[in-house]
Amino acid sequence: MKLSNEYAWIIPLCPLVASCFTGLLAFFFPKATRGFRRVCALVNIFLLTIAMFVSLVLFSEQFINHSIQQYLWAWIPKSDFCLEIGFLVDPLTLIMSLLVTTVGVSVMIYSDSYMFHDQGYLRFYAYLSLFTASMSGLVLSPNLIQLYIFWELVGMCSYFLVGFWFARASAANACQKAFVTNRIGDFGLLLGILGLYWITGSFEISELCDRFFDLEKVGFVNPIFANIIILLLFLGPVAKSAQFPLHVWLPDAMEGPTPISALIHAATMVAAGIFFIARIFNLIFIFPLAMCVISWVGGATALLGATLAISQRDLKRGLAYSTMSQLGYMVLALGIGASRSALFHLVTHAYSKALLFLGAGSVIHSIEKVVGYSPARSQNMFFLGGLRKYMPITGTTFLIGTLSLCGIPPLACFWSKDEIITKSWLYSPALGLIASGTAGLTAFYMFRIHLLTFEGDFRANKMNLNYFNNPPSFKEDISLWGGTELESSINQISQNPVSAQYIVDKNFLSVHSQLGDLWAIQQAHSVESFVRPKESNFVMTFPLVALAIPAILIGLVGVDFNGKDNGFDSLYEWFIYPPNLLNVTKNLEFLREDLVNSIGSVSLSLFGILLSSNIFVYRQANTLKNQKKFLSLELTNNNLVSTLGRFVRTWSLNRGYIDYYYNIWFIRNVISLSKLISQFDQRVVDGFVNATGASNFIGGEGLRYGENGRVSFYSFVLVLGISLIMLPLITFFPIPPFP
Repeated sequence: MKLSNEYAWIIPLCPLVASCFTGLLAFFFPKATRGFRRVCALVNIFLLTIAMFVSLVLFSEQFINHSIQQYLWAWIPKSDFCLEIGFLVDPLTLIMSLLVTTVGVSVMIYSDSYMFHDQGYLRFYAYLSLFTASMSGLVLSPNLIQLYIFWELVGMCSYFLVGFWFARASAANACQKAFVTNRIGDFGLLLGILGLYWITGSFEISELCDRFFDLEKVGFVNPIFANIIILLLFLGPVAKSAQFPLHVWLPDAMEGPTPISALIHAATMVAAGIFFIARIFNLIFIFPLAMCVISWVGGATALLGATLAISQRDLKRGLAYSTMSQLGYMVLALGIGASRSALFHLVTHAYSKALLFLGAGSVIHSIEKVVGYSPARSQNMFFLGGLRKYMPITGTTFLIGTLSLCGIPPLACFWSKDEIITKSWLYSPALGLIASGTAGLTAFYMFRIHLLTFEGDFRANKMNLNYFNNPPSFKEDISLWGGTELESSINQISQNPVSAQYIVDKNFLSVHSQLGDLWAIQQAHSVESFVRPKESNFVMTFPLVALAIPAILIGLVGVDFNGKDNGFDSLYEWFIYPPNLLNVTKNLEFLREDLVNSIGSVSLSLFGILLSSNIFVYRQANTLKNQKKFLSLELTNNNLVSTLGRFVRTWSLNRGYIDYYYNIWFIRNVISLSKLISQFDQRVVDGFVNATGASNFIGGEGLRYGENGRVSFYSFVLVLGISLIMLPLITFFPIPPFP
């Protein structure tokens, strides 16, 4: 099937129609829609599948046509100003639209089972389709004004979805935090857009670079002012893509449903900032100072995210900090001029991280049947373990995503991450060191997450009830792998029969005793009767398997077999077949050379994996003999290592103390200033208004009693008033005597 680029408007229209249909139906007929709500979900999935099909067809046509087309209509026509709307179709647009729709379809199918028992099932699908439409509109936008409108719509949808369970205080606070933090970045983006228009007189993305270059050539543009404008534009992606120092909203955004974390906070919305920088990359590339700032912000974010992820106990928060770190890689690559590598990593990371988040959702969905509905328990990795034997599909696909993110060949993220590390060393040894060190840390904390979740023994059934109901805070002696308090609670289970599983057994016994099932009652007392996690159903595991395929293979699609990376222009060369594409021998030789050149980065990743695995085995052994033989080092008796480990724990669990500084220096000061303004408003402004009203009221009441209708009284008051007025005049200005 062939489609021309003029049909690209179908991509955002389909999910928009689905969102409007679902939302209006649920709003006007709430009771009637409950009976066929799965039909509404099917409509949303079907329309988004159409959008995905159109994206795929246009993407395949790009290999033949190699065209860049723009379709515009006048929106605000004036004699001296004309603002247009339309859509731009080029390789970057098609890559992003295909990414949004494919991940979106997987998430929607997955959500049918994950959100099935939620009362907001239809509302969830309406928000999800609206977000997909907004994101598709953003990537198709041909000018900055249209892009900014969809940029804000994406932020609005994120606000709705993060606060989807708004009855929970933590979710309500998280969506407000995300909203306020993104408004800071969006305000800077708006100022940058207005500054660009003030200089160039145009909002069209295709014209900005040429106009800026021509004006700079004649000396019309002040370099300092131009760099400030570029950095203001960059402030939008800093907030949207969770870059330091506006990254603080992303971990809290995990309060939303897990499918949202997979779509918005891993694959699409947080990638909008990377997309925006890539869209105006030709303009940014002119200013070396701005490029340097962008690269160092990306490097700092990558390293910070990796260090903060090391000690996280919450499964989703650990993946959130991992997302932050990988986004830092992409920004770093854009800052050093490797835009193709950044976009390559955007695609590989999107599929791998969406797979990981959906895998985490499968774990949470299954573990809630054991520990109950409580994020503090179902997402706590110290309560998990050994899930691979209960959930083999989830465990296998999660391992694929983990190895991909660690940069293990030949999985997807290896090819893109290795490109970024190589080019970072060529650009700056300091940035190369940061990128390489972050790769080792990524392998360490990602394998820690996998090991704590899927390997070892299932720990929730062995928890001491006191520990289970009151998990210790980060201030207590809890190590990266569970700590002494966790171990003691597990060891005390033989002495304390009241375990976490007792809650489940008690309910189990009460239900079956009412049914008279004596055999079930007897079986409930045995250890084997403990409730165990189960593999998720087909509706949830199918998207996991589907996403595992690109997590394995899509990296090979983006390998530059041409052997020439010309920066941004090479993005378009993805759609041009190299002459030696069918030459298997040459391609294998090229891949072999690439693998040989990546020995350094792969070695760091393997070291991180081996270190994480050895520590896990050491902690699992939990015997005095093995404690003294771990890697032939008595790490537990080494004060330096103990001090370093304690610092890493506190640094990670305190979020690098950044939130505390923000709370002290910004939030408290803003609250104090707000209270001061409120007091001024109440006492001064309101006081003046209230005093004026009170004086008028008192004066009116006094005059009311004088209104008796007697002419003689009115004459008396008139004469008295004239006399009182004349008396001062006569006193101070006496009438001179007549001569």
